[in-house]
Amino acid sequence: MKKLLISTILFVGLSMSVSAQKHPTPPPHPSKSELIAIKSKELDKRYNQEKKLILNHPLATKQMKRDQMKALNQKYQDQKRLLKKM
Repeated sequence: MKKLLISTILFVGLSMSVSAQKHPTPPPHPSKSELIAIKSKELDKRYNQEKKLILNHPLATKQMKRDQMKALNQKYQDQKRLLKKM
């Protein structure tokens, strides 16, 4: 009986200490300008990667590369415009 009482008290005490531990506070949300700057950097990085892939493609002709670059530039400008409207 004594062992049961001690183990019950230990169990309750440990469970209370676990539930009483504080969780770390979440990091603060970035401001609107910071969020736009981050998205803009990601957009520039993705644009440069796609541009490099298009220009270094071994099988594409000059006309194909020109057409793909025109489409990429248009898409990039549209996305930049949308980002600035935010």
